Amino acid sequence: MSKIDENASEIAAVAAERLSRNGGRRVLVAIAGAPGSGKSTLAEKVVQGLEDNRINAALFPMDGYHYDDIVLEKMGRRPFKGAIDTFDAHGFRRMLERLKANEDDVVAVPVFDRSIEIARAGGSLIPQATEIIVCEGNYLLSRQAPWDRLKPIFDFTVFVDVSEDNLRKRLQHRWRSYGLDPKEINRKVEENDLPNGLAIISGSAEPDRRIDNN
Repeated sequence: MSKIDENASEIAAVAAERLSRNGGRRVLVAIAGAPGSGKSTLAEKVVQGLEDNRINAALFPMDGYHYDDIVLEKMGRRPFKGAIDTFDAHGFRRMLERLKANEDDVVAVPVFDRSIEIARAGGSLIPQATEIIVCEGNYLLSRQAPWDRLKPIFDFTVFVDVSEDNLRKRLQHRWRSYGLDPKEINRKVEENDLPNGLAIISGSAEPDRRIDNN
């Protein structure tokens, strides 16, 4: 078993234990980290592990709450998409609260489509029968207002640690896979993604568990 599979299995086990402790009431798990840290892959494996153990689980990425490019253009923030002020923090928090309450038959959540760099409204449905929701995103544990109101909503929090050198390499690889030229890759990584990542690492609250994903 790979290290990431081991980590996913451990997180799934804790989530299942919290579900039992909650008397079956829905559990929300946060997996936070910098872009390129591997949090998305880890979150997907946690959900798969839970489902393999016959626990109804769903993935809820924070990225669906990016502001639209038109809004970012008006804000003058289009080149810095992904920075903490380019997300709808209040809308995301309200959705977390709605999901935690679990009072609706089904909830439609937005999903970010990286191929077009745009969030699709109602891109995923989370039914009431979902027992554990694994939320992943950059700013889930941020100490900056209003993001600092998120952590108390979660039943279990995880932060994925990775070194600056590894972050840079992974981010460069990510953008190369989209066919960008070296100059644009360097701009995106050095002027936006990497500074955001380092700010996330330094500005996040202490989680329940840290995962070394170097």
